[in-house]
Amino acid sequence: MAIFPPNFNLGLMSQQFMKKVALPLALVFALGSCQNANVQNNDQKLAQQAIEIHDEIMPQIPKFDKTSVKIDSILTHLQGYAEKDELLDTVQLKSELLDLKDSIETATDNMMTWMRDYDATSQEESYQQNEVDKISTMKQQFDRVQQQINQTLGNLK
Repeated sequence: MAIFPPNFNLGLMSQQFMKKVALPLALVFALGSCQNANVQNNDQKLAQQAIEIHDEIMPQIPKFDKTSVKIDSILTHLQGYAEKDELLDTVQLKSELLDLKDSIETATDNMMTWMRDYDATSQEESYQQNEVDKISTMKQQFDRVQQQINQTLGNLK
């Protein structure tokens, strides 16, 4: 007693199955994995970009720390600066120095918070893009603080 009819060709059935079902399924999976690899690559590229911007900013932090100490020293000896330059408005200078110190602390605190919270291993492209945007904004903040340092401390000796 045969399960299949006498003219049934199991080899032909396998070939038809391969052509009509298995091959298209394999193509779908292959294309899906390529697309997934591209997404991972984009995530990795964005993560790398975030780290590169971070690496540009980080060398400024020790300089900002030294500047903060210098500001404290200037504030402590403000009377001596006034004696050297009678035209010096110490009230305005004190206000500018305190604003500058606040800007320095805000910038460095933002960087420390970003470093603590950042997940370089995240595979979500939107997360990585958001982090690149955050760190780019932070770089602009660091650049503005550096300009503020140059303007405020540039004339003091």
